[in-house]
Amino acid sequence: MLSHEQMHHAARQGRTLHSVYVYQAPVRLWHWVTVVAMTVLMATGYFIGKPFLMLPGNDAGMYLMGYVRFAHFAAGYVLAIAFAGRIYWAFAGNEHARQIFLPPLFNGAWWSEVMFELRWYFFLEDRPKKYVGHNPLAAVMMFFLFVLGSLFMIATGFALYSEGAGHGHWSDVLFGWVLVALGDSQTVHSLHRLGLWVLLSFIFVHVYAALREDIMSRQSIISTMISGWRSFRD
Repeated sequence: MLSHEQMHHAARQGRTLHSVYVYQAPVRLWHWVTVVAMTVLMATGYFIGKPFLMLPGNDAGMYLMGYVRFAHFAAGYVLAIAFAGRIYWAFAGNEHARQIFLPPLFNGAWWSEVMFELRWYFFLEDRPKKYVGHNPLAAVMMFFLFVLGSLFMIATGFALYSEGAGHGHWSDVLFGWVLVALGDSQTVHSLHRLGLWVLLSFIFVHVYAALREDIMSRQSIISTMISGWRSFRD
């Protein structure tokens, strides 16, 4: 497998490279499980914050919000378990599996690459650079907004869950301190809901960037997360 540096050098030299195996099966499985879990969490979370209005006497819909809450909690468990498995695979998998968890934040040359990619996305550069894994800008966005954002949503979500689960429940033992640290339950509710909109905004940008790169940088992005192989075109 070619390293990040080898691919970058080859792209600068104009050599033709066809396909490189990047994302192993556990990474791809985690990605799509997370997509489904987050879709359910965002939809149900929105309605938990703005619940349906039930008319008196409408027995068929009396427990509708109960089902919404159950789906939210179930998806939260799936997201958290999948994320824990993904952290394990960041160390057990290949170099690309750990890229979004351990970006070289103290490397000046890497930040220069981040700034180049930022200019590319703002149409200030006319020739893209090609990377085997995430480009540096994508890696830094994934780390700060997705990885740290997911940890924040898991912590605040299970902190709120612990209120209903009761004292001594595992969620109270592991995450009950979040309620105290952030002030009170209402503050945690508000921050958790704000996190929904931050992650949703990130997802829109993420999808746009993936589609744009697939077209403009002449390398596969979306299909890579299905097959694991990244293909490069002249």
